[in-house]
Amino acid sequence: MAKPLNGLLVVSLEQAVAAPYCASRLADAGARVIKVERPEGDFARGYDRVAKGQSTYFVWLNRGKESIALNIKDAGDKALLDRLIARADVFIQNLAPGAAARAGLASTELRARHPRLVTVDISGYGEDGPYARMKAYDLLVQAETGLAAVTGRPEGPGRVGVSVCDIGAGMYAYMAVLEALIARGITGQGRGIAVSLFDALADWMNVPYLHQVYGGRAPERLGLNHPGIAPYGVYAAGDRGEVVISIQNEREWVRLCAEVFQCPEMASDPRFKDNPARVAQRRELDAEIAAALKPLTRVQLIERLRAADIAYGAVNSVADLAAHPQLRLTEVETPGGKIEIVAPPARGGESESYGPVPALDQQGAAIRREFAP
Repeated sequence: MAKPLNGLLVVSLEQAVAAPYCASRLADAGARVIKVERPEGDFARGYDRVAKGQSTYFVWLNRGKESIALNIKDAGDKALLDRLIARADVFIQNLAPGAAARAGLASTELRARHPRLVTVDISGYGEDGPYARMKAYDLLVQAETGLAAVTGRPEGPGRVGVSVCDIGAGMYAYMAVLEALIARGITGQGRGIAVSLFDALADWMNVPYLHQVYGGRAPERLGLNHPGIAPYGVYAAGDRGEVVISIQNEREWVRLCAEVFQCPEMASDPRFKDNPARVAQRRELDAEIAAALKPLTRVQLIERLRAADIAYGAVNSVADLAAHPQLRLTEVETPGGKIEIVAPPARGGESESYGPVPALDQQGAAIRREFAP
């Protein structure tokens, strides 16, 4: 069965994570994606050698693409890139600030020459403003947006353990490209899209932002506890086995007290009458919960939570994830052999297949012949 973006050509002058994420999802959807790399290759190829001698990041983000190595400062290679873009439906770039314009690849100029083209500029801090020329990488933006300030334990800020800024920006870019292609089908005109890592994470920070601006204080760092809902966090049974428990409404709170804690009177305690009260009295609440759970083992606690239909989860390691019964995997071919990766989350009701991960310049000769002047 044909995939929805079959027949579309995407040219992506990309490196690292954000732009490759966007382009990989377009490839998954059937677009032909030509990945333009510098002669030495996307530097993400060298992040590690864990996946059968290849970079974990590169294997994850570059399936289904064709690779060509170009030196865009070389007149011949730049002319070839121009010919690629002239036939493209989508052009993506995440070069350093100002580099695309200096190379004659400013998105406004490209769309003036090719009105049906959808251009995507992915940057650290956006196209304007005092930070526009600053380099930006994931951890820097986690810190700049305040994400690190609300992540971690009370004693200090922490980094989210995956590249959320890059991933967020890549996801937003992918969504915007799909919208632009739909609009082009109606109007015949392309569109310029600009997405920054900062804007992507700032959007995700709306709840802490609103607490700060309208409530006068940001949410506290509480480790594995939710700053705005209680009880919602990790709790230990009497045998020190830990379980994450989540309450989302007052009906569940009453049921938790009666059926799991077997302390129905706790639900009517004025200190814990509703969620704002429980958050305000978190220390007292946690002390009461600890006392109620002390007689139980972790297995007994889980049995009660399941019987009461209360949401709970395990505090798993990455090794636990790798062996998780719910985890879906898929295979991709790579220059080092077949690699199992986590399957994309959206299921389309049909068997999904993904193209191979290319070696550097693997399709370079063929692309040069195809797009020769």
